Amino acid sequence: MILEAAMLHVKLGLESEFEAAFQNASSIISSSNGYLSHELHKCIEVPGKYLLLVRWKNLESHTIGFRGSSEYQDWKKLLHHFYEPFPTVEHFEQVEI
Repeated sequence: MILEAAMLHVKLGLESEFEAAFQNASSIISSSNGYLSHELHKCIEVPGKYLLLVRWKNLESHTIGFRGSSEYQDWKKLLHHFYEPFPTVEHFEQVEI
């Protein structure tokens, strides 16, 4: 399992619109091959800051499967105009301890 983490900075004043758009976009990502689950968290201290966590079966499910799909173009149209600056996306694997 791979955990995708993206810190999202939504333009101030557009938080409600973003959350509504994200709710619509959730059905897009959740239907992708290799998708396991996702969570969106809103920062308490910083207005407009969100943390998106997505669990994928493997890295390629996200980087090739989802990002290479026509559905990703729909995801971009719904969400990317809300971000300033554009988010950095990182991938993590669990450390067995």
